[in-house]
Amino acid sequence: MVAVSQAGKNLVLLGDPQQLEQPQQGSHPDGTAVSALEYLLDGRKTIEPGRGLFLADTWRLHPDICRFTSELFYEDRLQSRPDLVNQRLEGSSAFAGAGLWYVPVEHEGNQNSSEEEVDAVAGIVESLLGGGVTWCDKDGEIRPLVSEDILIVAPYNAQVSELGQRLPEARIGTVDKFQGQEAPIVIYTLATSSPEEAPRGMEFLYSLNRLNVATSRAQGVCILVASPRLLEPECRTPRQMQLANALCRYVELATTVAL
Repeated sequence: MVAVSQAGKNLVLLGDPQQLEQPQQGSHPDGTAVSALEYLLDGRKTIEPGRGLFLADTWRLHPDICRFTSELFYEDRLQSRPDLVNQRLEGSSAFAGAGLWYVPVEHEGNQNSSEEEVDAVAGIVESLLGGGVTWCDKDGEIRPLVSEDILIVAPYNAQVSELGQRLPEARIGTVDKFQGQEAPIVIYTLATSSPEEAPRGMEFLYSLNRLNVATSRAQGVCILVASPRLLEPECRTPRQMQLANALCRYVELATTVAL
């Protein structure tokens, strides 16, 4: 950034550090492993009014999802465009309407894949596509729900592989793969049975950026499928408390559906 800045009179930094960053390979001295925009933010989640422009309108998220996203990741500064309130599921479904849902699934000993959660996700998809469920878009137009309307997201490749075998026609991928994409419905399956069994630790599974990206792909309905034990981590540092708080806050705001 410093080098290229010599080529022009002005330099504009555009981006969102609350999303996933590019993978880094290599070591960096303290303080230099962040982007130029993160450096200017200096620990804040959004840019200060006197230092830049925060784009405060989302053109994707229903207000009920936006409230969670704004509170947790954007200092309550993000708001939905007025017409997005129309986005919702209609019909006979436990997930009719719009907003956040939580489906607890009990399981033991799972690290990066869970057959129990795969079964739950398959059941949810089957119920949504079984007929009688429709999607209402921002313009108020209603149409039948189709497979392309459902995005299934997981933090681990192993869970993605298991889901792909069970639901070969579905849109399935990791959080990293789906960054920048959107769908009326997002199903986020965490796969891990407990915090202690998370392969890469809490920092990966509970990552604030990862939770932000996964849940904010949803235009109208976000469904979290996860073990209840993930809501009871034994936090040993303030950072771990911060990570756990975001997931717990999601569940506080969500409607719980027992399958």
